[in-house]
Amino acid sequence: MANPPKNHGKAWSNDDVSKLKELAKQNTPTRVIGLKLGRTEDSVYSKAKDEGVSLKPTNQSPYNRKK
Repeated sequence: MANPPKNHGKAWSNDDVSKLKELAKQNTPTRVIGLKLGRTEDSVYSKAKDEGVSLKPTNQSPYNRKK
């Protein structure tokens, strides 16, 4: 079994939340955000939902259409 992330089970600090928001603005993939913050993907999704942060990429066209 894999080792848990370094911040597993710890409360989110204000600094962690601001890093989450900044990384989400930069279209960073959720898995990478989790690795940088020492959290699981599920934890990142949950906190983003609680904070009203969108993790959807803003630079991709819908339905994989190429222009």
